[in-house]
Amino acid sequence: MNEFDTLRELIRQGRIQLGVDIRKMNMPGSPVYRPAETLTLPILILVVSFLGARFVNVHIGALLLAAGMAYWLLKVHPKMKQGVFDRTAELALSRENLFEGLWAKGALTLHAPMPDGSVRVANRKTGWRELVRFVDSN
Repeated sequence: MNEFDTLRELIRQGRIQLGVDIRKMNMPGSPVYRPAETLTLPILILVVSFLGARFVNVHIGALLLAAGMAYWLLKVHPKMKQGVFDRTAELALSRENLFEGLWAKGALTLHAPMPDGSVRVANRKTGWRELVRFVDSN
């Protein structure tokens, strides 16, 4: 079994955790970016609050903006982040060359909890293969 297959197996077993830089992956040009998911509701919230301020009064507009922002931050944003994570993980673990490309861009990290309570981390500056070999040997 090669190192990439070993990595996928260690992630499946929970011995290594995959980390994703959500900000890097949720930008135009990213293969997992969904503009409708990211932009539609915030634009709608702004339009509704401006309309409320224009046709009712500024206090209603501010109230609509605050309520919309709260809804976005508490309900929509966590689901959007989870969706970006899931799509990125699926893409990265589908083929080694895709994983390598995302790794080189700094969009991925690996975390391996150790039995003594410490955590070993691999990021773009360190190689993921060394972490996989280390965890697999223990």
